[in-house]
Amino acid sequence: MFTGTRSAPTRTARHLPRVAAAVVAALALAACGGGSDETDSPSDASDGAGKPSGAFPVTVEHKYGSTTIDKEPKRVVTLGLSDQDAVLALGVEPVGAVDWFKEQPYGKWPWTKDKWGSTKPQIVGERDEYNIEKIAALKPDLVIAQYSGMKKEQFDTLSKFTKVVAQPKGLPDYGASWQVMTRQIGKSLGKETETEKLISDIDDRFEAVRGEHPEFAENTLAVADSFEAGKYSAFTKTDPKSIFFQELGFKLKPEIDSLAKPGWNVAELSAEKLNVLDVDRLVWVTSSTDANDRIKAEPLYKKLKVSQEKRDLFVPYQDPDIGAAFSFNTVLSIPYAIDEIEPLLTAVK
Repeated sequence: MFTGTRSAPTRTARHLPRVAAAVVAALALAACGGGSDETDSPSDASDGAGKPSGAFPVTVEHKYGSTTIDKEPKRVVTLGLSDQDAVLALGVEPVGAVDWFKEQPYGKWPWTKDKWGSTKPQIVGERDEYNIEKIAALKPDLVIAQYSGMKKEQFDTLSKFTKVVAQPKGLPDYGASWQVMTRQIGKSLGKETETEKLISDIDDRFEAVRGEHPEFAENTLAVADSFEAGKYSAFTKTDPKSIFFQELGFKLKPEIDSLAKPGWNVAELSAEKLNVLDVDRLVWVTSSTDANDRIKAEPLYKKLKVSQEKRDLFVPYQDPDIGAAFSFNTVLSIPYAIDEIEPLLTAVK
């Protein structure tokens, strides 16, 4: 389930184990593909968003250098928490993916169910902890890790047997916009023209909502959750949930960013700090009705105007999957999220 941490939306901040030298050696011997090129200068072949679909080679710059992909990838593994959505949107079914929810819901989400069909990818890790042996066994010709915290040692290990496109260059982990990550993925798959159409369609959806609801621009909105009594999280401007509502037209509250620890996507709040959530519109994304009732019963929360005037909105992560949709915030999940959240935001209480 989702909550806020140092970077990725996980229950607790996680530290990655070091890759053992023996594992690296074994994988090098069992190499099943070409490695990645770590150079600073991209190939001319990578230039131009209008490149025909399937035009290779392409060179993609990323956090750990650049990778040249010589031919169209057939077996793709996604290691970013939501990377599979853009890959699916471009007509490719990943053979491997990581587990975000610990429930392996790769075929469950309503925005991806038709894309997966009966296909079930191999789960090759949980969040940023990858099972290198499982990835190697899938014999991928491309590994994509955009919405991830992939470490340099993981990149180096994977690059011994396949092409790897790591996080976007010059941006913090989990800090790239959905547009940037989608373009990185589209370029890696040789589908830049299709990618631009996907992005344009989503931009049009956001623009349409802003046009229909100009009042959104007059309101400051915050997104928060709480998984434990007395502890609350408010999401910063770099979190996909906040980005989603900003693109709907709402203003965010800068004070939340100033309260967050460096590199974190949330500001952790005690009940005494809940006044920072006294905004025009407050969206709680929670895991149960019990959590909703607990938040509403908090004496200090009941004193806030946003609560007293019923300008707060409680939405679930799952069942229906509204919170999950704007937490993923991808080219596939955004249309579903807009369809579900717009009537809730505009309903008269």
